[in-house]
Amino acid sequence: MRTSATLPCSGLSLRATTHAAGTGDARIEALSAFAAGTLSTTAYRLAPASADASFRRYFRITPDAPWRGHATLIVMDAPPPMEDCRPFVHVSQLMRDAGLNAPAVLADDLAQGFLLLTDLGTRTYLAELDANSAPALYSDAINALVRWQRASSAGALPPYDEALLTRELALFPDWYVAKHLGLTLTPLQQQVLADAFRLILDNNLAQPKVFVHRDYHSRNLMHAEPNPGILDFQDAVEGPITYDLVSLLRDAYIEWSEEQQIDWAVRYWQRARAALLPVADDFSAFWRDFEWMGVQRQLKVLGIFARLHHRDGKAAYLDDMPRVLAYLRRACERYDALHPLRELLDTIHGRAP
Repeated sequence: MRTSATLPCSGLSLRATTHAAGTGDARIEALSAFAAGTLSTTAYRLAPASADASFRRYFRITPDAPWRGHATLIVMDAPPPMEDCRPFVHVSQLMRDAGLNAPAVLADDLAQGFLLLTDLGTRTYLAELDANSAPALYSDAINALVRWQRASSAGALPPYDEALLTRELALFPDWYVAKHLGLTLTPLQQQVLADAFRLILDNNLAQPKVFVHRDYHSRNLMHAEPNPGILDFQDAVEGPITYDLVSLLRDAYIEWSEEQQIDWAVRYWQRARAALLPVADDFSAFWRDFEWMGVQRQLKVLGIFARLHHRDGKAAYLDDMPRVLAYLRRACERYDALHPLRELLDTIHGRAP
């Protein structure tokens, strides 16, 4: 997970005929030229739609008259060489071929890093979720996840292999422990962490492989028609079948009771089995894989959130760290093999043994 969760933005609303001249932002000027050339008009308004944790930015275009039936559009600004639009284009087509509501790519300038997309609206799951809306919204998200996984095709996406999973785990000692907590692990603690990583990787790599969105959570799902709209999928891979469900049910940005998590996980498991997806025949085995996959993700997310704060100046992610850490500690408490990792977590956070 690159944690490219979309965040509402505001502050820019300029006519196409004026924004390029006065902002001093060369990317905005180039984006404006791309939009005007594609739409064959300068009669539109441009405003921020969202920002994320990468270098990408998104702007909403509102033409004075609908363009090819679209009242609004989204333009992505993904500056090379920091970003590459091609995976987004590829995964968007895979998702749409699977019958999912992902943005359609209407026009592109890959050399400059611009995409013109259909607009899935402004209503994120995170903003819409409450006790009343959650059952229907999660049911739709689970149905979409099953469709996505059923579309899996070997070789269509990069592998979520040991090298990638290991690089993600390394974010925890490098950014969370060393940079955020300011600690240097002893050789013994380093070995405890290495042993835990080995156990986690062995579980993750043994799970059946399907298409994986990698950030399938409440900030990247839109309450749309058809529901859900799905965003921020450019880092999709082929990997463990429990990964996206963990992203959805142990969301870094909103938390549900464990009883509710299990209920939704059972509903996914039943639908996945009916769809002939390669989930375990026994739900308890599936749940164990879910929790162990979650441990990998939560260690990674803590590292990413620390990096976003210390390297990129995005302090808002610190507010979500306690939720992620709580998921991690609870999972480690349940499995004897992960008790040394739980004890290490207690030590580095100054808890009494």
